[in-house]
Amino acid sequence: MDLKHVVFNDFSDKNVREELERNQSNFGFDLVNLEDVIKTPSPNYDYVLRESKKLAISLKVPLIIIESDVIVDEDTIAKLLDFTEKTEGIGMVGAITVDEHGAVNFPYLKFKGEKVPVIKTERSLSFCCTLLSSPFLNSIDLNTLEKTKDWYDTIISKMSIENNFQNFVLTTVKVWHRPHGSRPWKQLKYTNPIKYYLQKFILGRDKI
Repeated sequence: MDLKHVVFNDFSDKNVREELERNQSNFGFDLVNLEDVIKTPSPNYDYVLRESKKLAISLKVPLIIIESDVIVDEDTIAKLLDFTEKTEGIGMVGAITVDEHGAVNFPYLKFKGEKVPVIKTERSLSFCCTLLSSPFLNSIDLNTLEKTKDWYDTIISKMSIENNFQNFVLTTVKVWHRPHGSRPWKQLKYTNPIKYYLQKFILGRDKI
């Protein structure tokens, strides 16, 4: 399977950047250090999505987003691609998220009790580990994304439905999600919720 892996380093600490650069040739991924190309502070999901879309369209391939607080299995990508190839009308398809014990966790707790292997849904998908199909990518304009937002999972999920595509979550394709592992301040949601919501609403962080 021919895959192109691109890591977008969104203003990580110096030691993280050095580690990525040191391992780039070992693991064969392209590295984009955002601090070298844009000046807006993290998170820069709008920029990453636009650049990823352009690259995927130029290569005529689907776009698979895997966030940095997610660990996938060796066959996760293959399973997402296989389902997409066998299913018509796909806009987005996501792997369900679980904790270290294999229990469904955030952000897919809304599907925790589901027993079916494939969930067709009009509810929002998360970008934890999600494929966006080529036809869907070609149908949308990501330049319209609101600059005031930080995250676009919900908005783009709605775009898919509005453009007459179908969205799915695969309950048999599980990825380990360590919620907010890439953004330590958001751990306050569990350890100090008052401080978390003060930052969220007063400082305007984490806008969905």
